[in-house]
Amino acid sequence: MTTARSFASTFAKTAALLPLLALTACAGSQRFSSPTASAPSYSQPLPPAPAISSAPVTSEPLPPPGGYPAAPSSATAGGALPPPQDPYYTPAPGMPPGQPPLAGQPGVPPAAAPSAPVAAGGQVAGLGPAPTASPPASSRPSGRDGLIGGWTAREATGGTCRVVLSSTPTLDLYRASASGCANRDLQKISAWDYRDGEVYLYQQGGTVAARLRSSGGGLDGAVTKSGASLSMNR
Repeated sequence: MTTARSFASTFAKTAALLPLLALTACAGSQRFSSPTASAPSYSQPLPPAPAISSAPVTSEPLPPPGGYPAAPSSATAGGALPPPQDPYYTPAPGMPPGQPPLAGQPGVPPAAAPSAPVAAGGQVAGLGPAPTASPPASSRPSGRDGLIGGWTAREATGGTCRVVLSSTPTLDLYRASASGCANRDLQKISAWDYRDGEVYLYQQGGTVAARLRSSGGGLDGAVTKSGASLSMNR
């Protein structure tokens, strides 16, 4: 009996819910089956955009280098040229303020010709005389190498003879020879040397026969034993 009552109560509740379920199903089917919304359409065309007026385009030449104004254009009002911007410009009498003066017009001095350079004392400087060649350097012997070779010896008596200073070493000296000398000490010359700016002529055995020193382009000295003067030149 209790079971029958419970079944009847459940059936009554289910029957009451059936209309609500049917309405929900209908509403869902209408929502999914509705057509997609389309974009709005305009029945009349849009008005055209107003035209934009552009400003007049003007062009001017670039200024020349150095800061001076450019040449005036032909579009200047009235045909008059603008006044120059150079602070040192001074128009000539009778000239328009905007026109530069031309050479040869009244009031315009002629261009000065380049002047020649003036030297001290007011004289005009010229090319001057051609440089002269410097005199040749003195052939004064210097050092041992500058003394090697043949020499003409002049004795105190006025006679001359030949003395040869060689570069061939002999012990700690260098070979030398004399020919045609009247002095017996000079006849025995066999070696020579150069020390402390002086030339030493040696006899056989190592005795100093004469001593000479550079003088101009030759050698001046004396025979050691007699003290007679002696000079040698190339």
